[in-house]
Amino acid sequence: MDLLLDPFRYEFFVNGLLVAALAGGLCALVGTYVVLRNMSYIGHGLSHAIFGGAVASFLVGVNFYLGAGAWGVASALMVNRVSRRRSIGADAAIGVITTASFAVGIALISSSGGFTRNFEAALFGNVLGVSRVDVIVVAAVTAVVALVILLLYRQFLFLTFDPEVADVFGVPTARLDALFALILASTVIATMQILGVTLIAADLVIPPVIARLLSDRFRTMLTLSVLIGTVSGFAGMYFSFYLDVASGASIVLTQALLFTIAYAASAGNRFSRRRLAGVETH
Repeated sequence: MDLLLDPFRYEFFVNGLLVAALAGGLCALVGTYVVLRNMSYIGHGLSHAIFGGAVASFLVGVNFYLGAGAWGVASALMVNRVSRRRSIGADAAIGVITTASFAVGIALISSSGGFTRNFEAALFGNVLGVSRVDVIVVAAVTAVVALVILLLYRQFLFLTFDPEVADVFGVPTARLDALFALILASTVIATMQILGVTLIAADLVIPPVIARLLSDRFRTMLTLSVLIGTVSGFAGMYFSFYLDVASGASIVLTQALLFTIAYAASAGNRFSRRRLAGVETH
């Protein structure tokens, strides 16, 4: 029993567990809309774009959340603007913006030197860097995002499933798209410390995909996604203590395991239904 409770003796790890659970739930909440709107590439690209701001804020000595936040808001608005241009492929345009921003971060690192440890933490997450302030920030962002989605639930639902019709009915789709881009940027910035740039996209996508395998109803899918994200975030962080691996990698591997189980279960259910249908028709 002492072995199982050992991680809870360290304040930094308790902070990590809290942040991981909050980050998992937050990413899963936002990720449900990302997956259903086929915006996974935007989430992936935005996480890389904000990396440049994170590096710049560290080198200049500005607070991480202020520096990365300003960069993230600018990147989100630019990505949203460019993605609405039909003359250029959205994925190609976003690729230009995000890779250029990521390259800025790499260039700053290579020119500064002595940044190896922080570079790895930014890419893969680092539980040792999580403080009580990070817990408060992630909790605050989670609360604000949840409140916004609750207040604009019907509008976001309409926009997600039928944006053209939503526009016809007077739903301010352009403003909602910009707002969602800001929500996505805030989510990436708040969770970068624990998940790392390279794995945030997975945390945005995997829990909603698992929930989609388990339910066809949007409300149920949203609830399951948040539950899966929260539990897998906590469990993945907990396992990282014993496996001695990066927290982000442990969380994503836990989610990948859950996806495998859910996929096998859903495939088995489909096979059973087909067999029953075959029996009924003969």
